[in-house]
Amino acid sequence: MQQTLIIMAAVAGIKYTKSTNGGRGFVRVDLGIHGDNQLLADFLDLIEIEACMNEPKRPLHEIIKEQNQKRGLDV
Repeated sequence: MQQTLIIMAAVAGIKYTKSTNGGRGFVRVDLGIHGDNQLLADFLDLIEIEACMNEPKRPLHEIIKEQNQKRGLDV
């Protein structure tokens, strides 16, 4: 089986860091440079969606009713 080595070229506003054991670390993205990137925005949206997947679900009409009551807008 042939192994492929991927080398990432340096990109302005993006820094790659390895973990202390030399494995995968993290990526820092300068949002001042890349903040308008739609692909990055979609990626961050997906991470947020995954983080909320196991939260309890409530029907929208219940949330609207609760918010209206808090504001004194009984409809």
